[in-house]
Amino acid sequence: MLVSQNLYKRSSKTQKVRCEICANYCKIAEGKVGICRQHRNVNGQLFDLSYGIVSSLSPDPVEKKPLNHFLPGTFTYSIGGFGCNMTCLHCQNYTISHEYENLRRGIKILPETIVENALNYGCRSIAWTYNEPTIHLPFSKKTSLLARSKNLKVIYVTNGYMSGQSLEEVLTFVDAFNIDVKSMSEDFYKKVCGADLDVVLDNVRQIYMAGKHVELTNLIINDYNDSEEEITEFCDFVVDELSADVPVHFSRAFPYYKMTDITPTNAETLYKAREIALKKGIKNVYLGNI
Repeated sequence: MLVSQNLYKRSSKTQKVRCEICANYCKIAEGKVGICRQHRNVNGQLFDLSYGIVSSLSPDPVEKKPLNHFLPGTFTYSIGGFGCNMTCLHCQNYTISHEYENLRRGIKILPETIVENALNYGCRSIAWTYNEPTIHLPFSKKTSLLARSKNLKVIYVTNGYMSGQSLEEVLTFVDAFNIDVKSMSEDFYKKVCGADLDVVLDNVRQIYMAGKHVELTNLIINDYNDSEEEITEFCDFVVDELSADVPVHFSRAFPYYKMTDITPTNAETLYKAREIALKKGIKNVYLGNI
């Protein structure tokens, strides 16, 4: 599927296409793909290789996203794809985000079928989740607009690493976000995730200022982002730049993918994080994977 020409720029000199869907701004040579492995330069035009192909479909309690204050007690129809625009060493869904050979094991599906499935299951919303939804923007937008026409709400579970132009589009059709703020350290983002912290924080601010429902998740990893100082900095960001009303989820990490040398996050660390958040005035604090 040809990606919107508003989201890429061509260079006649180098025959490369600059993808502007996410904040990586990949410059993709003829026949090659970007970091997410989903967009290919074909004769100077950018194509989404997995348009209409998903990795998973499932009705879930909305609290599993996790969203505890958006349509609580209802079900959402979860949709996962392939690929990711970050390279997190601890990725919990690496089999669909990074280590897949091709898209042959994917499920081909129409937007109309997704919406019909959601309604048949009695869901109140659809959720783009399991991998980063922004990289499938054309498909998620078309499906989401159809869902909204059927009175379904739309959820993005995201790493927040979209381009400014993509974010403008996303804000036109998404009602609620759970954003994974992985750390308050730029060094962590560069070395562990291959991304830029400032981009994520700026997008979180813009999403909140747009009046969308926002909940944040912080996966705490022993010896990486578990210091009281960093947890305090994260809480200060929530209170000072968003609102103490924004729900926060601290989650426990386990050895996974390329971080098999870590130990499961100490329970005491999560309890301490919750205590810090409450003392800072955050009203709704939750612990996950514990």
